[in-house]
Amino acid sequence: MQIIESDGGFDLLLGGRRIIAHRTDSPCLFVGRGTERMEMYRGNFDIEDTLTARIPLAHAAVSDFQSGWRIDFAFAPGLPPLLSLTTSGDAQGGHLAVTAQDAALNRFWLRVVAEPGEHVFGGGEQMSYFDLAGRRFPLWTSEPGVGRDKTSTITFEADRTGRAGGDYYNTNYPQPTYLSSRRYALHVETTAYSVFDFRDPGFHEIEVWAMPERIELFARESFPGIVTALSDRFGRQPRLPDWALQGAIVGLKDGDNSFARLERYIEAGAAVSALWCEDWVGLRETSFGKRLFWDWRASETRYPDLERRIAELNRRGIRFLGYVNPYLCNDGALFAEAEAKGFLATNAAGGTYLVDFGEFDCGVVDFTDEAACRWFEDRVIGENLIDYGLGGWMADFGEYLPIDLNLKTGADPKLMHNAWPVLWGAVNARAVERKGRTGDIVFFMRAGFTGIQAQCPLLWAGDQSVDFTRHDGLVTVIVGALSSGLLGNAYHHSDIGGYTSLFGNVRTAELLKRWAEMAAFTPVMRTHEGNRPTENLQVDQDADVLAHFARMTRIHAALSPYLASLAGEAAAIGLPLQRPLFLHHEDDPRAYEIFDQYLLGPDLLVAPVWQAGAETWTPYLPAGAGWVHLWSAKRFAGGGTAEVETPFGQPPVFVREGSPFADMFAALQGL
Repeated sequence: MQIIESDGGFDLLLGGRRIIAHRTDSPCLFVGRGTERMEMYRGNFDIEDTLTARIPLAHAAVSDFQSGWRIDFAFAPGLPPLLSLTTSGDAQGGHLAVTAQDAALNRFWLRVVAEPGEHVFGGGEQMSYFDLAGRRFPLWTSEPGVGRDKTSTITFEADRTGRAGGDYYNTNYPQPTYLSSRRYALHVETTAYSVFDFRDPGFHEIEVWAMPERIELFARESFPGIVTALSDRFGRQPRLPDWALQGAIVGLKDGDNSFARLERYIEAGAAVSALWCEDWVGLRETSFGKRLFWDWRASETRYPDLERRIAELNRRGIRFLGYVNPYLCNDGALFAEAEAKGFLATNAAGGTYLVDFGEFDCGVVDFTDEAACRWFEDRVIGENLIDYGLGGWMADFGEYLPIDLNLKTGADPKLMHNAWPVLWGAVNARAVERKGRTGDIVFFMRAGFTGIQAQCPLLWAGDQSVDFTRHDGLVTVIVGALSSGLLGNAYHHSDIGGYTSLFGNVRTAELLKRWAEMAAFTPVMRTHEGNRPTENLQVDQDADVLAHFARMTRIHAALSPYLASLAGEAAAIGLPLQRPLFLHHEDDPRAYEIFDQYLLGPDLLVAPVWQAGAETWTPYLPAGAGWVHLWSAKRFAGGGTAEVETPFGQPPVFVREGSPFADMFAALQGL
C-alpha cells in the first residue's frame, strides 16, 4: 500500500492499482449528518434519509504514522480536521482505520477510483444482477420481496396488498464487500445501513449511515487468490457431510402422510438422503397460506410417534430434518418460558416486544444476552431438535429485527439489525458444536451478513416465485450462488420449483423439471412444497415429473465423488463449488459478462435452461479450454457459443477437455 502526494492531494495505491484519488477540487471523502426514517412491515422496510449536511473534505494532510500514513481531512486549510484515516498493510492488502473528530457526524461517503469497462461483483447474495456496475445497492437485510420487478403485475399486487413487492437490490443477505475485475476487493467493516453506488463511470461511492470502523482492501494477481483471501478473512464454512452430497433432501409438509409419500420417491428410484418436514412443529392457517406453529417442539398431533419414525429412517440411511427460527409465538409454551426468564427483547414501556408475522405475533429472543443465547442453544435446539433425533433443519429468518425495540445490552438496534443473522447463525453453530455434531448436522439459512460464512454450513436462496421470471425466478438462484460464493460461501442451494405462489401464480411441470436439472449440478438438492402446497404441483403428483426428478437425483448422487473433491478444496482454500466463468478463465473478457451459467468446480460448465418453452439453448464456452457436451459427446472449442438441444433430462452441461473426472462424467449418460 502506497500514498503518493501530488497536485494538492494524494493517490492511494494497492499493489500498483490506484484505489483512491483525492484532489482539492475532487475530494474522495465526505461526511455529514442525517436523520433516517425506517418503517418495517413484516420484514419489508420503507427507508429514507433526511440530510442536514454533506460536507466535502477537500483538504487532506498526509503524515507518517507508525508503519503507514495518517491522513487528516478538513473542510479547508487552517480548519481542524473532521475525520482521519490511518493506513496499514502491504501490496496485498491493508486497512484504512476511520476516526471521526466530531461525534455529531453520522454519515460517511468515500469515493473509490473506477475505470472504464470495470466489472464489480459481491454485495452479499445479490439475486438480480451479478455484475453490480452501473447500479446502486442499499445493503440492509430484509425480505427480498415478491417478483422484485416494479414493472411486473405480481410486484404491483404484492406492493398494493402487503407492501411486499421488493426491488432488484432487496436481499436476505447483504454484505458491504465487493470484488473488482481490477483484481482487488474492498470491505467496509460496519453493521450500519450502507450503500454501494456504482453508477458513476469515474468512481464508486460508498455510503454508510455511521462512521465505519475501517475500510479493508485485498489485492492478488488472480481471482482465486482474492476469493481465498476473503474466505480467510470471513471464515470457512463448515464442510458439508457426505450424506448431504449423496442424494436429495425431499421436502414434504403433509404431517404423518409425509412418510408414505417419501416411499413414492424411493420406489421411483430417487436417491434420497433426507426427509425434510418443516411442519414437524404443527401448522396454522393464514391468508398467506399454510404457516408453521412457531413453538419449537415436535407436534405429536401432526406427527404421532415421530421419534420412532426418525429412528427407522436413520437405520435406512435417511436423515430427518426440521425447521426453527429465532422467534417464539406468543401462544406457545416456549414464549412463556423465555419471557419469564427475561430472554425476550422489550418495548419502550418495558413489556415484551411483539412482532407481527402476518396474523400471529412473536417475541424476539435477545441474542445480545449471553444467557438467552445459551438457553436457546441448549433448551431449544439441543433438547428439542438434536436430542430428539433431527439431522438438520432450516434456520429461517434473521432479517426481522425491528429497529425500535430495546436490547438488554443497550445496543442500538439500527446497528444490530444487519448483525442479527450472524448472531442467529452462531446460536445454531454453537448448539451443534456443543453436541459434537459439527460436520454431521446440516442447518441452512437464507439471512446473512459479514461473518455468516464461519457459522452457517449451507446457504439457501430464499423464497423465489414459482416461475421463470428474470428477477424472482429460477435464474436468480444462479446469481445468488455466484455473488455469495465470491465472498467465502462455498455451499449454496435453493427450493426446487420455487416457494412463493401468490395472485394465481402456480408451478408448472416444466418449471419443476428445469429446476431439478439445475439443482442436480449444485452442492445440495432439496425440494419444497411452497407456501400454498395444495394449489401447486408437487413432484410426486405427476408420474412423469417424479421419474424425471428421480433420475436427476441419481445423477446428483453419482457426482458426489467430484463434489467431495470440491468440498475439500473449499475447506483448504475457500473456493465455492459454483464458480463464475472468470474464476478459471481470467483472460476471456466475455467470461465477466455471464450471469446465468457457472462452473461447478473447474471441470463442469452448467448453463441451466431458465426460460419457458426452450427446446435449444446457446451457452457461452470460455476460451482457454475445449469443451465436450455431456449428453452428445460433441466437442466445442472455447471462446464461442454452442447451440445444443435441451430435451428434459439433458440440461446444457459441458465437460472440460482433459478433466481427470471425464470417465465419471461420461457414465452419467446411462443413469
